[in-house]
Amino acid sequence: MLHALGHHSLGLLSHYQKCRNHKLFSAVKIAIDAGYRHIDGAFVYFNEHEVGQAIREKIAEGKIKREDIFYCGKLWNTCHPPELVRPTLEKTLKILQLDYVDLYIIELPMAFKPGDALYPKDENGKFIYHETDLCATWEALEACKDAGLAKSIGVSNFNRRQLEMIMNKPGLKYKPVSNQVECHPYFTQPKLLEFCRQHDIVIVGYSPLGTSRDESWVNVSSPPLLKDPVLNAIGKKYNKTAAQIALRFNVQRGVVVIPKSFNPQRIRENFQIFDFSLTEQEMKEIEALNKNVRYVELLMWRDHPEYPFNDEY
Repeated sequence: MLHALGHHSLGLLSHYQKCRNHKLFSAVKIAIDAGYRHIDGAFVYFNEHEVGQAIREKIAEGKIKREDIFYCGKLWNTCHPPELVRPTLEKTLKILQLDYVDLYIIELPMAFKPGDALYPKDENGKFIYHETDLCATWEALEACKDAGLAKSIGVSNFNRRQLEMIMNKPGLKYKPVSNQVECHPYFTQPKLLEFCRQHDIVIVGYSPLGTSRDESWVNVSSPPLLKDPVLNAIGKKYNKTAAQIALRFNVQRGVVVIPKSFNPQRIRENFQIFDFSLTEQEMKEIEALNKNVRYVELLMWRDHPEYPFNDEY
């Protein structure tokens, strides 16, 4: 349940990145001690080395066994061609020093030009896309599951049409077990959630507490979620924070949450949501906060043919 974001260009780690990764290493260990077992990672976060090390240290201490941990890895946009899928996953496993991931997902339904550049651009600074064949990429993920490199396979940021494309694929062996999407009280995803429920696809909600206010990639037209008066008022009643109420809301409606935090106190607080339940009335009040506005719009890629957010859901 620890969502550790960090988009950094490849190359030598800066002093900042080294400090950040040490912080992350500690955060993962604190989270495991607090009871977290689901760790949401990705090659593109540039911290799988530290995450793997923290998991292995906790296993060595006898605190956990490997099978207690649920690690989610992600296939990046430049690795969609089927022949790149397995080597990419093997690279992640090598960095983590683990034999398998519990879940491997296609991070975004948009293929970029394969190569060393994670965000390939032409001389005019325009992103270079690649022909996207989600069904072919999916078949390569199925082969990774058959090979035992991933226990389960899923997707992220897929809309209904893209999910149906996979599910209606001739010769489908395994359907996606999950779809990781933005989901919180200001963006409750009712239609996608209902569609996924009907097909036994688990929604994993990223940014369940809202997100940073970095205007370079975040839509700041929605106010900060955790300042919401309704969440704070309900929190007072239960002696909980607005963050704990937002997390409890999603968990209670069957959405898996992956809050990100480096702060030891907040890591522990985010886990303390299983000792109370929201009433039906409170759930309705929180559902009514939905603005249907994303924080994470990924507008820089909206001209991609498979940009997922043009559809209603």
